Amino acid sequence: MRLILLGAPGAGKGTVAKMLTALDGSVQISTGDILRGAVKDGTELGKKADAYMKAGDLVPDDLILGIMAERLQQPDCANGFLLDGFPRTIPQAEALGGMLDKLGIKLDFAVNLDVPREVILDRLTTRRTCSNPACQEIYNVKSKPTKKEGVCDKCGSPVIQRDDETEEAISKRLDTYNEKTAPLADYYRKKGMLLDINATSSDTVVNTIKSKLGIGCCGSCA
Repeated sequence: MRLILLGAPGAGKGTVAKMLTALDGSVQISTGDILRGAVKDGTELGKKADAYMKAGDLVPDDLILGIMAERLQQPDCANGFLLDGFPRTIPQAEALGGMLDKLGIKLDFAVNLDVPREVILDRLTTRRTCSNPACQEIYNVKSKPTKKEGVCDKCGSPVIQRDDETEEAISKRLDTYNEKTAPLADYYRKKGMLLDINATSSDTVVNTIKSKLGIGCCGSCA
């Protein structure tokens, strides 16, 4: 499968991606992952990106697209890929489309995870993260609490609420998403490439995508 996952922070893209990659060996790719990978590998594009990041500047779109092109041609992408958090803007989407055409890669479709704002706020404001940089295990005070309050089950370090997961911070992140990234849904809808899914259950989302792709179909489906 070759998919783009769209959805606001907290919509469940990461969880859905992990479930989908287990189906056919597709790989989950995020902008952060490919930038860190290129820097670690010491590629020419990675060195350029590292200079921007060390200076605290945003990495330009053309550089990100170059690194993305390198990443998608690596052997582990042969079975497919899930783009998580990229593209973020319509110019990025247009550039991505041109790049994929040049590489002879065809996307299946883009998936838009449409989750109510109040559900996202509840999910993220109740999330807690292990403070140990080497662990970073994620918990939720409602759905996945630690066995001992405030202490990571895995390493015993304190669990914390991240600064960007307070209600005020999350509201700002959602506003930014709605302004800059949400229009991508209309972009792919006009191209006939959008699968809208209104569900809060990851299982429901994955089953809807599988049905669209014809994965696990008994053969009698339309």
